Amino acid sequence: MVNPFFKNKGPFNILEIFNVLNLKTNGLKIDASVHDIKDLHSAKSTDISFFHSQKYKDLANNTKAAFCLTTKALKNDLPNNCRPIIVENVLVSTSIVTSKFYPESIYDNFDETSEIINETIFADKVVYGKNVLIGKNVNIGENCKIGHNSIIEKNVIIGKNCSIGSNTIIRNSLIKDNVKILDNCIIGKHGFGFFPIKDKNLRYPHIGGVIIEDNCEIGCGSTIDRGSMSNTVLGKNTYLDNQIHIAHNVKIGQNSIIAGQVGIAGSTIIGDNVRIGGQVGISGHLKIGNNVEIGGGSGVIKDIPDNSKMMGYPAKNFKEFLKNNR
Repeated sequence: MVNPFFKNKGPFNILEIFNVLNLKTNGLKIDASVHDIKDLHSAKSTDISFFHSQKYKDLANNTKAAFCLTTKALKNDLPNNCRPIIVENVLVSTSIVTSKFYPESIYDNFDETSEIINETIFADKVVYGKNVLIGKNVNIGENCKIGHNSIIEKNVIIGKNCSIGSNTIIRNSLIKDNVKILDNCIIGKHGFGFFPIKDKNLRYPHIGGVIIEDNCEIGCGSTIDRGSMSNTVLGKNTYLDNQIHIAHNVKIGQNSIIAGQVGIAGSTIIGDNVRIGGQVGISGHLKIGNNVEIGGGSGVIKDIPDNSKMMGYPAKNFKEFLKNNR
């Protein structure tokens, strides 16, 4: 499930996609429509996707997408059912096409729809502090509490028995039952996605959301970015300490514990029962296995297999780290 909150403006004829990308059709006549833009894995036969790196070759080989934004060097890795659209910069082109499908996903201005909670249907259903605001398309379950000066902006679903601290902003998020979000958190805003183009930066649309499963706790001052092309997900019973940053598209499994000041870069996948010490930095697009332990202050720049204990920079096997640092 991708974010259900952004409205898809499609479908579009494929020639409209060529036009928005300023590509020459060279007399091309295709009576085909594309209904959505999705990643290689989730794309269907009516969708357009993108393929920009050999790292995703296996996904490209098996994609069901009808069309794919890619390069001359990569086009031959696509299956016969997927027609390549050759572009100079795949990620920039993907950003432009995504903006056409989801124009409301580009920016995160303050929510003009927000109302004081005592003027909404939640006035008698929620225990709340002073200066609490609620936006449109919000649903809050039974027995929830919201602290002072917090804003539940538009497009949020909160389950039962949840506690939201003071000075917290939540948007574009699905929060399950028994979740505790402490003070000064920002959840569901867009991530740090943009591309430098000459004298300006092109902001990448974020059409994903944040999903926080049952029984999670988010520490004070933490930020969880919504996904760009997929959702950012925290599994059941995962606990975050204070001042943690979870970037777009990150997926964390169940029963994991992450200590303070950890930063996890975009699109990294972390397994179940993972323990991460304070001030660890984890690079993007990595896979961290199940039952992994990472010592405080480490820098992770490579995938980590299941049942590993790692420490140092770059992070290495714990026994090797001790041997080299006696």
